[in-house]
Amino acid sequence: MPNKFYLTTPIYYVNARPHIGHAYTTIAADTLARRKRLDGVDTYFLTGTDEHGQKIGRSAASAGVPPQQFTDEVSATFRTLWQRMGISYDQYIRTTDEKHKLGVQKLFRVLYEKGAIYLDRYTGAYCVSDEAFVDVPVGDHCPECGRVTEEVTEENFFFRLSAYQKPLIDLIESNQLTITPEARKNEVLSFLRGPVNSGAETLLSDTGIPYVPGAVKDLSVSRTSFDWGIPVPSPAADTTTQKHVIYVWLDALANYMTAVGYGDESEEGAEMFARYWPADLHFVGKEIVRFHCVYWPAFLLAAALPLPKKIVAHGWLLFEESKMSKSRGNIVRSETILDAFGSLKPEADKKEQDLFGADVLRYFLLREISFGQDGSFSFDALVARYNSDLANGYGNLVSRTLSMIVQNFDGVIPDAALTTELTSDITTAIEAVGRGLETQDFTAAVQATSALIAATDGYLTANAPWKLAKDPEQRERLATVLRTAAKSIRMVTALLHPVLPYVTARVWDQLGLGSIERAAETGELRDLTQGGFAANTKLGTLAPIFPRAEKELITRMNDAEQKPATTDANAPQNLAEGEQKLTPVSDATTTPVAAEAADPPAKPDTPEITIDDFAKVDLRVAQVLVAERVPKADKLLRLEVDLGYEKRQILAGIAQYYEPEKLIGRKVVIVANLAPRKLRGFESQGMVVAASIGDGTPALASFIEDIEIGARLR
Repeated sequence: MPNKFYLTTPIYYVNARPHIGHAYTTIAADTLARRKRLDGVDTYFLTGTDEHGQKIGRSAASAGVPPQQFTDEVSATFRTLWQRMGISYDQYIRTTDEKHKLGVQKLFRVLYEKGAIYLDRYTGAYCVSDEAFVDVPVGDHCPECGRVTEEVTEENFFFRLSAYQKPLIDLIESNQLTITPEARKNEVLSFLRGPVNSGAETLLSDTGIPYVPGAVKDLSVSRTSFDWGIPVPSPAADTTTQKHVIYVWLDALANYMTAVGYGDESEEGAEMFARYWPADLHFVGKEIVRFHCVYWPAFLLAAALPLPKKIVAHGWLLFEESKMSKSRGNIVRSETILDAFGSLKPEADKKEQDLFGADVLRYFLLREISFGQDGSFSFDALVARYNSDLANGYGNLVSRTLSMIVQNFDGVIPDAALTTELTSDITTAIEAVGRGLETQDFTAAVQATSALIAATDGYLTANAPWKLAKDPEQRERLATVLRTAAKSIRMVTALLHPVLPYVTARVWDQLGLGSIERAAETGELRDLTQGGFAANTKLGTLAPIFPRAEKELITRMNDAEQKPATTDANAPQNLAEGEQKLTPVSDATTTPVAAEAADPPAKPDTPEITIDDFAKVDLRVAQVLVAERVPKADKLLRLEVDLGYEKRQILAGIAQYYEPEKLIGRKVVIVANLAPRKLRGFESQGMVVAASIGDGTPALASFIEDIEIGARLR
């Protein structure tokens, strides 16, 4: 079905309330879906929530409610937010839906019957947070999230992931499975190629890159240590006395197919699956690239099903230069922004206020952050961009142009010849917006509309219609200038409609063009070079589009974020009650930090040690000679330090808190007699000592006095 487009967001894990990181992915998908529909493409847009797994079971128990009730409540917060924001999804899937369960069980059964899944027993270090076994000693910290691992011995079903290592490399290198941006593609290939064993490597053709067959291990795809999940079906279930549930990632990834009919044995389900699968585009966050670009296509290859055509990974939203996360307590809620900017439209009802606020957030995220890269968010930047681009840019252009038509032509588009002065600017904008959205370069697409707004402003300034209006002999010229500017505004509005669906509908109406939704349905927005204003088009009722936002709005949003997340009876409370906040400090340790509380912290419940125990720890003063980021590891810095008597390499999990260049020359305290260990291919010979303060931010130990390097702390 060439004239179809099926796109998905990741399904969001229901262990915490939604924040603007979730909104960012959903807004990008919604924008692209709206554009595809304008282009006349049969578009299907999926989003939803991921609701199984041990982490959810524990969070529900901590909140004192059954898992189903817990997931019902949290999923409802996502759905409610997307409705407030006007997200135009075609389906909202939940992994607790019955039709999804049946589809997952069908996929598991197919893989088992094809021999891609087998039963075995495994003991290892398990990370509850990531729902995965990790390759570290039991009790050490997960290399991905930093949380303490637990020993788990389980009878598991395993998927033969190792069998698909080379096929996946070939598919990705040939772009049959397209992964963008390039950095994420290289990250996946690096994982698939695996470590190099000296003397045993071969070379990949045409690359010169060493490759070791079998470096990718088989994947556990069932659990027996908890029961909050989809039961493993027969015939696999009949081979064991244990009660198995399907691994949460196999369960979750299958949603992309179950949503469009996989597992539905009806004629309607089969037709839907034939029409929409494979997916044309998966939007994912960069932290879940491996699951989508390795595990998911391997499952599909094993089941002899078509692979998705493209996977696009976006970066992180950084707030105060740190990734937004529940554990850091720096999550920004979309609701705060909807409420704040909605208050600028007191004349509108609540629904319209929400949609206006959503448009402001949509514009900022798509304009300010290059999709695929990390980007910074702040309330100051949000208000500044709103005032400069929307209030003073687009809104001012619309207001002054249409006001002059009202003043000079009784609110009717003058019947005058159109100049070609803006033709090339319009053509350039149309091409750039189309190209930007097709390649998911949302920033370039929005910048193209800004350039057309600036060109139209420049055209008005150069022709000064306010001066022409004072000279009766220039009335024909005045009519041409205003009609040309109005035509350009029509183009800008049509191009911005997928980005600003609510606001552009208001402008379209003020232009006297009626319903922009109807124009979209009839194809009027498809070829913008055709049509336009009919002579003597009567403008609609004029009203301010973008009231200016004052600095007070920044204060209000900051204050709102300091308040409890919600008092809505339908929203989840205390979602992560009892969880610890963890901040990685080195490759060998992670410092737990208790959740913030109004009361003084309790005395730490730690075992006593003797002076002899303490004497075993060799704490030394070292000076940092080299500091640099570890490739593909957002949390790690590689340090070279001088101990006076020797130089060492140490990996420290402080990259999100310290700029490497500012550490050079600094004296730090290290544990000098810690056994070396490898992480991300580097050997770390010690550990940097840091305190965990406030929200978990590490503070490196330092001195007021000038201490000689190599000095021992006693």
